[in-house]
Amino acid sequence: SEPRDPALLGQNKYLYHWLRLNGRVVFRDDLAVVGEIDLPRGLIAGDTAQYVERSRDPLSTYNWYDVHPRQLYLEYRSPIGMFRIGQQTSFWGLGILANDGDHKQMFGDTIRGALVERLLYATTPMGKDTPLLVALAGDLVFEDNTADLLGNSPDQPNGDIAGQAVLAVAYRTDFADIGIYGVYRHQQREQSAVLQAFDETLDVGVVDVAGKLRGEVPGTDGYAYIQAEAAALFGRTSYVRSSYANRLDPTQELEDESILSFGTAAIFGFVHTRQNETERWGDFVHELAFGYATGDADPFDGSTHRFTMDTNHNVGLVLFDHVLQWKTARSATIAQDTRITNRANPGLQFLPSNGGVFGATYLNPRFLFRPVRPVDVKLGLVFAQATSDVVDPYHAGALGTYANYDGGDPTKRDLGVEIDVGVDGRIPIEREVTLELGAEGGVLFPGHAFDDADGNPLPEQLVANLKAGLQF
Repeated sequence: SEPRDPALLGQNKYLYHWLRLNGRVVFRDDLAVVGEIDLPRGLIAGDTAQYVERSRDPLSTYNWYDVHPRQLYLEYRSPIGMFRIGQQTSFWGLGILANDGDHKQMFGDTIRGALVERLLYATTPMGKDTPLLVALAGDLVFEDNTADLLGNSPDQPNGDIAGQAVLAVAYRTDFADIGIYGVYRHQQREQSAVLQAFDETLDVGVVDVAGKLRGEVPGTDGYAYIQAEAAALFGRTSYVRSSYANRLDPTQELEDESILSFGTAAIFGFVHTRQNETERWGDFVHELAFGYATGDADPFDGSTHRFTMDTNHNVGLVLFDHVLQWKTARSATIAQDTRITNRANPGLQFLPSNGGVFGATYLNPRFLFRPVRPVDVKLGLVFAQATSDVVDPYHAGALGTYANYDGGDPTKRDLGVEIDVGVDGRIPIEREVTLELGAEGGVLFPGHAFDDADGNPLPEQLVANLKAGLQF
C-alpha cells in the first residue's frame, strides 16, 4: 500500500463492533449474582489510525476478538441494607466523573466505563422505601481513564495500584433528587530508573454534588426537568513533576505537583408527550446542555488545573469525541517517542483526553422528534470555547515554545461550532428481540484555537456513523 501522510490520522473509514452480554442469576429473594461482559469487541476492518498509540483505544490494530469483562459481583439484600462484592461499575449524576459506559447518549457511542473491585454497602437509614440513601464502598480500581491494574496500556506496563474510599448520600423523591458523592483515592505505580526503581504516587480527594428537579408543565402535555452536577478535585501527585524549580535545577529534590480542578454540567429540558390506548411516550424533546471544565495554560507551574470529564459524557460527535481526542493522543505519542525525546516528561500519560471534555466550556442545544414511536430524529449544535490558553505540553516541554496542538497561537480560545444530525429506528423482530438501525453525522467548523503557526485554519471536520444492532 502507498505510504500515508504522517501528519494525518490516516483513518477515514472503519468497522467496529461489540457484543454486550449481561445477566442476573437469582438464588433466592435476597441473593443474586450479576455479570456483564463485552465479548467480543474491537476493530474489524477499514483504516487503522497512526501515531496515536497513547490513546486508551487507539484503533491502530485490528482486534475484533478483544474481551472486556465489566461486572461480576454477588449481591445480598439483608434486613439492614444491600451488600455487593466483586467487579462493578458505577454512575453518578450526569456521569462527568463516575460513569459506567452503559447510558445511551444522543450522539456517539459509550465505551468501556470505570471498573472497580468493590465492597459496597448501601442502606436507607430512615427505613425501607424512604428517600434518604447512604452508600459506603471500598475499591481497588481495575481500569479507568487514569489507572490500569493489569498494565495493558503502553503507558502502564507495570500496572497501577489504585485504591478508593467512597461515600455517597442522596435524598430522592418523586420530583427531586439531590446528593453528594465523596472519594479519596490513592494510586501508585512502580517505575524503573537507571540506578533504582521508584514509585509514583497520587493522592486526590473529590467532592461531587448532583441533583435533579422535574415536574409537569401546567397547561401542556409535557414535563420540564433540570439536571446538574459539579465536581472539584484536589490533592498532590508525583506522577507529574513540572515545577520551574525542578526544570532549572534537576539535582534538587523533586517537588510533587498540586492538583486543583473543577468541572460542572447542567441540562435544562422539556419533553412533550403523546398517548395512545396502551402507552405514553415523549414525541418531542428539547434540551439545552451546558458544561465547564477548567484548563491548564502553564504545564510548568507546579500545579495541575485541567479537569477532564468522563469519556462517556458525550457532547456532540466531532469536536471532543474525535478532533481533540486524536490531537491530544498524537501529542502524547510524539512526546513519549524515544526517537524524539530521550526521556519524556512525567505525567504525559494523562494528556490524551480519550474523547472527554477538558479545558472547555460548551453550550449544546439539542432536539429529538419522534414522528412515530419507534423513530428518533435528532439535531444538535455545539458552541465551544477553551477555558484557558490552549497549550500543547509537547510543544512546551520538548520544543520550549508555548503553542497549540498545531503550533499556532495558544491565546486563541475559539474551539468552533458543530452541527450534528441523526436518525435512529427500532424494529421489533420477536417479543424480546429488537433490531436497531441508525445513522448520524456531524460537521465541525473549527475555531482559531486550531490555527497553525502560519495562521492557516483547520479545515472543516466531518464524521458520519452508520449503526446496526440487536437488543435482546
